[in-house]
Amino acid sequence: MQFGIFSVGDVTPDPTTGRTPSEHERIKAMVAIAQKAEEVGLDVFATGEHHNPPFVPSSPTTMLGYIAARTEKLVLSTSTTLITTNDPVKIAEDFAMLQHLADGRVDLMMGRGNTGPVYPWFGKDIRQGINLAIENYALLHRLWREDVVTWEGKFRTPLQSFTSTPRPLDGVPPFVWHGSIRSPEIAEQAAYYGDGFFHNNIFWPADHTKRMVELYRERYAHYGHGTAEQAIVGLGGQVFMRRNSQDAVKEFRPYFDNAPVYGNGPSLEDFTEQTPLTVGSPQQVIEKTLAFREYAGDYQRQLFLMDHAGLPLKTVLEQLDLLGEEVVPVLREEFAKRRPAGVPDAPTHASLVQSLGTASQEVTVV
Repeated sequence: MQFGIFSVGDVTPDPTTGRTPSEHERIKAMVAIAQKAEEVGLDVFATGEHHNPPFVPSSPTTMLGYIAARTEKLVLSTSTTLITTNDPVKIAEDFAMLQHLADGRVDLMMGRGNTGPVYPWFGKDIRQGINLAIENYALLHRLWREDVVTWEGKFRTPLQSFTSTPRPLDGVPPFVWHGSIRSPEIAEQAAYYGDGFFHNNIFWPADHTKRMVELYRERYAHYGHGTAEQAIVGLGGQVFMRRNSQDAVKEFRPYFDNAPVYGNGPSLEDFTEQTPLTVGSPQQVIEKTLAFREYAGDYQRQLFLMDHAGLPLKTVLEQLDLLGEEVVPVLREEFAKRRPAGVPDAPTHASLVQSLGTASQEVTVV
């Protein structure tokens, strides 16, 4: 099972000091956080994609390429690649280039994002959001798998005998997760292609997550990719830890109470009860994360949000020490002990290359 972190790259004032980091500081902090993730033994770092203040990661592949040169093992991913407003040709080329630079340590998560105004900024109609996601991914899927593509659709100019370059490393495209919080059409899309489904459930109760994941699993099996239990699932989570749970609550409360993302809604106590957010000791994080399996089944990737709401870099790095040293080793062991033999690991470049070789050998034998 893979464990990692994702960042939305928000530039938020620290409510305890009133200080707002500069964009430069926030970008550099994201890089430092990714490097720390590898240092403490995490598997994945994922960045969001935003094109509006107060967020900085407008160019995920630029950031991930920079991080690739400063890490050795970390899988580099996105917590959203905007399949609706980005040109699928550009996605194909940018992520294939990143795949080569990172020696295969790349996958990505397709999504529609949560910023409505981004659609007209890129010449798109938000009312076509689902249709854009479906058509654009259909083209992207072909661009990575066919050397020459002739294509015509509704939302971009036609392609005639087009070759996307560079070609995917070792002939294997980056693995794709489809991220969705509430759209069953996206769960259906992930299942249709046999791709991964990432339910970023950080603001949602368990029963909603259960319904979305079950839908994906059922449709994955329907399309013949394997059993429902073999479907590739990822989940989100939020944590803030101190060794003493009371200290964690006291320290995190001003960040929770003032962060725009929480919208002045439920109290910290209600939010932690109703959603995956855990504010407490490492043991509490372990117990709550293990409980995700009760409603999502055995899954392959767990990503935590650690660096939001104005938390200073020093505090985030301390959180990563606790996550890497005290939480993830226990989670790895416990999830592994409970995982049935037929449930696969999260796909990696190496495993996909091996599968391609096995499939080629079987074709040759036949």
